[in-house]
Amino acid sequence: MLNYSSPINETKSFSHLELKEISPVMKLIIRGKKREFISSVGKLLNIILPSEPNTSTRANDLTALWLSPDEWMIYSNEIIHKNNNTYAVEENLVNNISKKNLGAITDVTDQFVLLNIKGSKIYDLFAKSCPYNFNEFQNKKGAVTQTIINKIDVIINNKDTNEVNLFVRRSFSIHLWSWLNDSAKFL
Repeated sequence: MLNYSSPINETKSFSHLELKEISPVMKLIIRGKKREFISSVGKLLNIILPSEPNTSTRANDLTALWLSPDEWMIYSNEIIHKNNNTYAVEENLVNNISKKNLGAITDVTDQFVLLNIKGSKIYDLFAKSCPYNFNEFQNKKGAVTQTIINKIDVIINNKDTNEVNLFVRRSFSIHLWSWLNDSAKFL
């Protein structure tokens, strides 16, 4: 059992931005190709997996991000109040997907840090060190992209106007957090 305490335990506010880590939040990578996989996941989680590239779907408790034609990230919409890494959603998927050889389920809760960024200058901040063109992305609620910011791989989910969730690997999270804070000061 891992009991990770994040060094990013603060909210940073600037004139046009607010940055904070959302933790603990369950994060799973699910992979599968068969039609039975897609329908089983939908029934088990009460969510339709997005089939269009760079999109997401959201249900009451979960959000599903399209990462590739046979790969999705599922994350909880609320903080999970547990002191262990056992999640009912994961157990349900493992028992009904993995054990039936329909697909693979991987818990990446401790691998990815979830940063929530709000404000009118989000895309100005990203433009300082990201090659991705956010012109269409910022107007599409639920849009998803995998890109780099300051040479660090990230997954970005457009939650709403002026609000994104950014996923970064834990090993790069402090570096990215520092860069985001330093860069935000100059917007």
